[in-house]
Amino acid sequence: MNNKDIYVSLDIGTSGVRVIIGEMSGGSLKVVGVGSAPSTGLKKGAIVDIDETVRSIKQAVDQAERMVGLQIEQVILGVNGNHIDMQECSGVVAVSSPDREIRTEDIDRVMDAAQVLSIPPEREVIDVIPNQFIVDGLEGISDPRGMLGVRLELEGIIITGAKTALHNLLRCVEKAGLEVADICLQPLAAGTVALSRDEKALGVALVDIGGGSTTVSVFRNGVMQSMSVLPIGGDHVTNDISVGIRTTTEEAERVKREHGHAFIDEASDEVTFEVQTIGSEESEEYSQYEIAHIIEPRFEEILELVDNEIYKMGFSDLPGGYILTGGSVMVPGALELARDVLRHNVRMAVPDYIGVREPIYTTGIGLIEFAHRNVKIQGKEAAASVSSQNKESEEEPQQPAPKKEQQKDPDNPGMKKKMKNFFKVFFE
Repeated sequence: MNNKDIYVSLDIGTSGVRVIIGEMSGGSLKVVGVGSAPSTGLKKGAIVDIDETVRSIKQAVDQAERMVGLQIEQVILGVNGNHIDMQECSGVVAVSSPDREIRTEDIDRVMDAAQVLSIPPEREVIDVIPNQFIVDGLEGISDPRGMLGVRLELEGIIITGAKTALHNLLRCVEKAGLEVADICLQPLAAGTVALSRDEKALGVALVDIGGGSTTVSVFRNGVMQSMSVLPIGGDHVTNDISVGIRTTTEEAERVKREHGHAFIDEASDEVTFEVQTIGSEESEEYSQYEIAHIIEPRFEEILELVDNEIYKMGFSDLPGGYILTGGSVMVPGALELARDVLRHNVRMAVPDYIGVREPIYTTGIGLIEFAHRNVKIQGKEAAASVSSQNKESEEEPQQPAPKKEQQKDPDNPGMKKKMKNFFKVFFE
């Protein structure tokens, strides 16, 4: 496998950490390795225990490495949370080359120009997402490289986050022995896989129901207009089951995954199972229909909160409807309940790749697709994320470690300069 075509995504969630190794060939993605591990260091999407988070990252990375026999060095990291903020930005530069051809350096300069905004000292720029480039007044250009012009403009969205939350996340990745090749906003990344171009143009809500939080993002006119993170998710359903049938959280999670149903009308009274209760050596028998009476009210609450949040964002009618994704929507009946509660067209987004055909992997696949697109447009280098585990065969073609660090900076100031600033601020 050619290292330049390999990307590794790292999705750190409240309930689990997932690593996906993907190989991009001819514009199409092939998943070659997947690793996942339970996450115990996060609560409601925020890191509360760095050591536990590092342990989960290492476990997921090791699992993915064993599948492909490669050592992961760099990852594409997804970020999310209530601390994320978005605002419109724009930049203008003169094309620098004598022949007036627009090159990657010009895109780098206009991206930097768009970041010249007044940002509070406690916040950090995560990324600039171009909505369109304008060349000498010609609008709607997605990739201006190779075009001729004198004036290059960018209109886009600048994404910022709280320094504390970002640096804690970066610290976990660093302590796990990994480098960050690129940072992507999770809803944007998930949208590249979960949403069609027409849905983004018409107006659609992407609802990612995770373990500790639910992320709501609205796309319209081809771009993400707004996002919000609700501090409620699948863990609340698990807790309700634990309290309702008086059992441990682990047993409640197992019941939810194996026997749960989110829609009472379709739950079966004939499907029964035994549950070990706390404070008793005997097991009690329950039916799927009984468990559905615990699961449905909480899921209904989550969906109603989502609907209210979208209304607060200022969107009352979305022709594209609602797209559900995330690990918690894997509970049977969740899609049917959503259609009943939201009274709109609702579908579930599932990645169409062998080995990851579950909504829980939507963000991980999206991180790879989104980063690959940034490589094409902005010249970022998010690939070359793995190396052979055979050290003897690796030493001849590759430079020593110090050289490798030297290669990272000169060509492309973009992401590498941004990551350098992250760590510079963190260690000051």
